[in-house]
Amino acid sequence: MTDTPTAPTATPTAPSLAPSTGPGVRLDRTALAARIAADIAPGSFVNLGIGAPTLVADHLRPEDGVTLHTENGMLGMGPAAQGDEVDPDLINAGKIPVTELPGAAYFHHADSFAMMRGGHLDVCVLGAFQVSANGDLANWSTGAPDAIPAVGGAMDLALGARSVWVMMDLLTKGGASKLVASCSYPLTAMSSVSRVYTDHGIFEPGPAGLVLVESFGTSHAELEALVGLPLRAADPTARPEAEEARA
Repeated sequence: MTDTPTAPTATPTAPSLAPSTGPGVRLDRTALAARIAADIAPGSFVNLGIGAPTLVADHLRPEDGVTLHTENGMLGMGPAAQGDEVDPDLINAGKIPVTELPGAAYFHHADSFAMMRGGHLDVCVLGAFQVSANGDLANWSTGAPDAIPAVGGAMDLALGARSVWVMMDLLTKGGASKLVASCSYPLTAMSSVSRVYTDHGIFEPGPAGLVLVESFGTSHAELEALVGLPLRAADPTARPEAEEARA
């Protein structure tokens, strides 16, 4: 996979944080997607799950040479297609029209899953219904009658990618935290999530519980109250993965 051309032609969007910070300020999905894109190390091979994670593609920097994989059989996917760019035969796994970058490759579904299961992806970004404090992932069913009746490729991504990131709102529409002590929904994978990006802040789950990496204007104590779980402070000397890779 390292021979795949990665020169992107997409119009880059500079990574950005929220336009302002303060108590109760949250990132919208566009700003959160830009924040995630900024953390992806240069040269990475990345899969973006359906829904909000696909927004990350619109914020990748061409000079970083990140190659996007989509499980329906494409390597070298570009940002979402606009206007005359729309080709109904060129779609991502969420059936959203996308663009292709120079050198993009197409392949059989089985080959796509072999890439996912074989440890060839550096990062996947998935949505979730719940993530537990130790990194269990529940992202395919709430048991509701109208729920999508299949897990799709999420299980393969969650176990095959080197880093599994989740992009989601911190709270449900009813105000319950999606970061939980133990998932109540069917699991996609156990202890697989390495980082959770939410509208309120960034968290890292693990055997010792949740670490608050960064908040977007809500205090540590306020976030603990929203989540209902203890949050440990991140190591202030740690640098983001992308920053480490560029060093």
